[in-house]
Amino acid sequence: MKRVIQVFILFFVVVALTNCKKANNNILYDKAYIDEIKEVRKELSTYLRTNFIPGAQIAIAKNGKLIYSEGIGRASTDLDVKVTRDTKFRIGDLSEIYTTIIYLKMVEDGTLNPDSTIQHYLPDFPEKRLPVTIKNLKNHTSGFREMNNTENNWQATNITLQKGLETFQDDELMAPPGEFHMESRLNFNLLGAIMEKASGKRFNELLQEYVTDTLHFESTCPDNPFSTIEGRTNFYDHNIIAQVVNAMTTDLRWRAPSEGLLSSAEDLVKLTDIYFNSDYLNDSTRAHLLDPVELNNNQVAQFANGWLILRDREGNVFYGREGSVHGGSSSVLIYPKEELVVAITTNLTQERSNSTIFKLADIFLPKQEESEE
Repeated sequence: MKRVIQVFILFFVVVALTNCKKANNNILYDKAYIDEIKEVRKELSTYLRTNFIPGAQIAIAKNGKLIYSEGIGRASTDLDVKVTRDTKFRIGDLSEIYTTIIYLKMVEDGTLNPDSTIQHYLPDFPEKRLPVTIKNLKNHTSGFREMNNTENNWQATNITLQKGLETFQDDELMAPPGEFHMESRLNFNLLGAIMEKASGKRFNELLQEYVTDTLHFESTCPDNPFSTIEGRTNFYDHNIIAQVVNAMTTDLRWRAPSEGLLSSAEDLVKLTDIYFNSDYLNDSTRAHLLDPVELNNNQVAQFANGWLILRDREGNVFYGREGSVHGGSSSVLIYPKEELVVAITTNLTQERSNSTIFKLADIFLPKQEESEE
């Protein structure tokens, strides 16, 4: 009888452990790509370990289907909280992709006119020597300067989008509008302020209306250091001797349209679907969605509605974008021909461009010998 009880207890423990493993929602993978996924995990783990990155996410889609998603490392090293697939990370410049979708929808419904000037929506904004349209802002062709160190490290709190314009509204343009493609976060901060004036709604309300609520993006929202946000990671930075430490508290709400959003790798992959597979945007918008930005004198910039236009060695076009902000970084690559999307988020400030995502994508791309055959 005693032995029967022991066997029963052992069986119960095994079943319980098995169920725990099945209930683990921290990883999703398609067994058809198990070899590639193992190689990706090995490469990514090496990258995270050698760069002392506390936590990260990766999500990969192939042929329109999510084939791999995982949270790796710690969302909080102090509290020993693990990263999950739903953890919210600061995504830096990739916030512009969300803002671009809002802009495109507001143009479709007639709330915004791409050819209208800034003053049409913000009459008190000082005029420049040449008119600047809101299309110039979206395309980074306005001629506005980039944020300076003082603005980038501004520790002020509770600054609205409208108030944030005061830091640069009196500055002259660096170049005539439409002449050059010069990325500046100030373009999208100003565009966000215009969206608010045109709609009568706050930017976070527009994000909910046009993206997160409508399209069910569960892990995307503006960051707010004074609110409890479920699933938000802690943020990390480097100190003066390159040690990884807790990042200083930064209020990014006044630059939410340019770099102040939280999101996840899975949501970033879903976001790319709007550009390639979804009918959320109308036919007229989608027909020109990935057209390069036209500059003056019949020149074009390798930029299209938030994405950098890239080419591989064979000349095939693919798209990408990365972002870095205090306490976070993100990267996305899109290969239309191979129907491949790779997204990474981390909770550490990224000091230089991240080439690791190209290595991860390469694992899923056909090798040159295979292509020739």
